[in-house]
Amino acid sequence: MSDDSFPPPRPRVGCGAAILDAQGRILLVQRRRPPEAGCWGQPGGKLDWGENGRACAEREILEELGITVVAGPVLCVTDMIAEDSHWVAVTYRADGCVGEPAIQEPQALADWGWFALDALPLPLTAATLDAVAALKA
Repeated sequence: MSDDSFPPPRPRVGCGAAILDAQGRILLVQRRRPPEAGCWGQPGGKLDWGENGRACAEREILEELGITVVAGPVLCVTDMIAEDSHWVAVTYRADGCVGEPAIQEPQALADWGWFALDALPLPLTAATLDAVAALKA
């Protein structure tokens, strides 16, 4: 007999941006929270109900780092499927930002920095590995 009182779990959607500066460096943040706590990745976060992906990426980056970006074309989509979680991460490309990054959510982020694509910190999130591969293609 099945228990239909609880709906089955659903995948979650995250949206972020690979932000590149004029020197071609990418802005990465070090995550404190699961999934991928301790890893470096592009800033972003959870898509809210009724929100479009680009608006989500722009909002999350403003909330996390206090900077304004314009989310451009989709750079990549990453499936992150684990035993206890399932996320789909959409990464947009953003050329530059307005403002100087500063951690606004210290409970979520440990650090940030600009990095050359051939000198990235480790470990990297799955979405960042996909984004860097797309940027280098």
